[in-house]
Amino acid sequence: MLFLYNVLLILASQIVKVLAFFSPKIKLFVDGRKDVFKTLARKINLEDKTIWFHAASLGEFEQGLPVMEKIKQNFPNHKIIVTFFSPSGYEVRKNNTVADVTVYLPLDTKSNAKYFLKLVHPELVFFIKYEYWPNYLNELKKLEIKTYLISGIFRENQAFFKWYGGFYRNALKTFDYFFVQNDSSKIALQSIGYHNVKVSGDTRFDRVISILERENSLDFIESFSKSSSTALGVTKPTIVVIGSSWPKDEEILIQYINNALENVKFIIAPHNIKAEQIQELRNSITKKTILFSEKESQNLKDFQVFIIDTIGILTKIYSYADIAYVGGGFGNPGVHNILEPATFGIPIVVGPNYSHFAEATALVNLEGCTSINTQAELNDTLNNLISNEDIRHEKGHVCETFVQMNIGATDVVLRHILA
Repeated sequence: MLFLYNVLLILASQIVKVLAFFSPKIKLFVDGRKDVFKTLARKINLEDKTIWFHAASLGEFEQGLPVMEKIKQNFPNHKIIVTFFSPSGYEVRKNNTVADVTVYLPLDTKSNAKYFLKLVHPELVFFIKYEYWPNYLNELKKLEIKTYLISGIFRENQAFFKWYGGFYRNALKTFDYFFVQNDSSKIALQSIGYHNVKVSGDTRFDRVISILERENSLDFIESFSKSSSTALGVTKPTIVVIGSSWPKDEEILIQYINNALENVKFIIAPHNIKAEQIQELRNSITKKTILFSEKESQNLKDFQVFIIDTIGILTKIYSYADIAYVGGGFGNPGVHNILEPATFGIPIVVGPNYSHFAEATALVNLEGCTSINTQAELNDTLNNLISNEDIRHEKGHVCETFVQMNIGATDVVLRHILA
């Protein structure tokens, strides 16, 4: 099976090179890997002590960041190496401050795995949440390098737990220890003979709670959020932040925005900020609208809609919200990160596809988060939250408490590593 895997991987690597001519994202995927070994050879010396973290993409990096920071504190003489599989993670976080070296993970060929580990020679390895690359894992096992999975999630419908899943189950033998998010993941692993597992919880809670300790102010959002004169008099506006929205979210949101009262202001941070899509979004809104890219020398409080056509500031923007709508819930795999607004104690609204995310499911069940399916449901939900401050505070308190009750996963991992 491993032989067939390696053959298919070689074929896929050639196909990807062809597809790179037609897709900017795939081109980044291919081009970004060309100089990885040169970068590693230049930045890591043979005498260096190193610890390697692998994240599939941006979400996994953010999930692993609390552990990276704690490891860096406890192993100050080690270099931290971070690898990404996806361009959407690497391109955003390639200049992060926690890692000494950040690169793409070379494709999982046997020769790549051997050469990568020869250059990096890590003492400890952490895979975040998922991604099980057989050749890398086999080489780690041969070299007897301690390898851990953090914030893992396992479900019965995964290949590991099927009759045909022997190849995938073997990949798990590398791990010295599994730190999983919930009891069902632990039970699933134990059902196939893995007892080196502990329920630690999700390190993302530790990540988001640390947001409260940072400086989250943004002058331009403060200006936008100020009271302004309307037909209803001078009133403090209710701020609705729409984060990581997709076109299917925006279809129903735009209709609501265009009919909203003047004392409600909207900040939209779309998932995709391509110029043509931003312009299309702007053209569909009838309220007075401004873009982040044209905010200079403008009296922002006079606008009702603020479209954020940049990245990297959504978390801070959530700190100004009275209500948050988190996008992605009308597509697959589903809703984006709801923990960031939750940590600020904000009621949250999402689309119908959230069941793959334990924190979203929990908050919907606790009624801190509301899932909507239709335009009418969105209208009723937002109208209720906007008109009733007590309900806003009650649901926001549920969200804030939920985050506070689930912190501590990072400490569970560190206690085990340092024992």
